[in-house]
Amino acid sequence: MYLLRSLFSAATSLLPGACALCGANHCGLLCESCRQRHVNHPSIRCIRCAIDMGTLQALCGRCLAEPPAFDASFAVTSYTAPMDKLVQALKFGRQLPYATVFAQLILQVVSTEAIADAGLVLAVPLSVERLAVRGFNQAHEIARPLARAWQLPLATDVCLRVRDTEPQSALAPDRRRDNMHGAFAVARREAIAGKHVIVVDDVMTTGHTLDALAACLKRHGATRVTNIVFARTPLR
Repeated sequence: MYLLRSLFSAATSLLPGACALCGANHCGLLCESCRQRHVNHPSIRCIRCAIDMGTLQALCGRCLAEPPAFDASFAVTSYTAPMDKLVQALKFGRQLPYATVFAQLILQVVSTEAIADAGLVLAVPLSVERLAVRGFNQAHEIARPLARAWQLPLATDVCLRVRDTEPQSALAPDRRRDNMHGAFAVARREAIAGKHVIVVDDVMTTGHTLDALAACLKRHGATRVTNIVFARTPLR
C-alpha cells in the first residue's frame, strides 16, 4: 500500500493541478468524481478480452465462439470520450507522467490474485521504425511502475516487433488480423518458457495485436498470457 501511495504522489506532483476531464483543482490528473464515473470494475467486463458487457457475466459471445490465444484481460476504462484524450495526450502529446497515473489506476482495478503466479511483465513492443519516430514506447512507460509495484521483472529484450505494421486504428476491422501476421518474434525463449506472462498495453481495440503476441509467446513456451490495458475499445 505504501508503494502505491508513493507512485501516485510522484505522478501527481508532475501533473497539472486541475482534473484533465472536468477542471476541478488540486487533484492531479483525475478528480475522485471523474474516477468514479469513468474507471470500471472488472466484473462488468469479459474475463477473456475485457470488452464491456455492462452486466455480471464471465465470457462474451466472441470469446466463447472463437477463444483468443490470451487467457485473460483487464481494462481500467473504455476508449471513449473523454478518457480517450488522456491516452492521446500520453501517446501523441508526450505527456509521460500520465503513464504512471495510468499504472496507479490499473493497480486499483487489477487484483493481486490476477497476477499472483506471474513470472514477468512484458510491454507490447514497437517496431524500430515506430520507436524512432515516437521516441518512446507508451506501453513500456505504463509497464515500468506496474512491474515495480508487483515486484516482477520487466522484460525488455524477450520479444521483438520484427515487422513495422500499419497502425491498427487506420485499418478496417477485417484487415487487422492479417496486418499482425508475423509481427512478433521471441528473442529469448528461456525467459518465458513455463511462465505466466503479463502483457501491458495502453489500448486494446479489436484484440488482434494482443492475440498475435500471445500466440507467439505460447509457441515459445509461455503457459498463460494475461493482458493489462488502460483502455478497451467498445464493440461497434
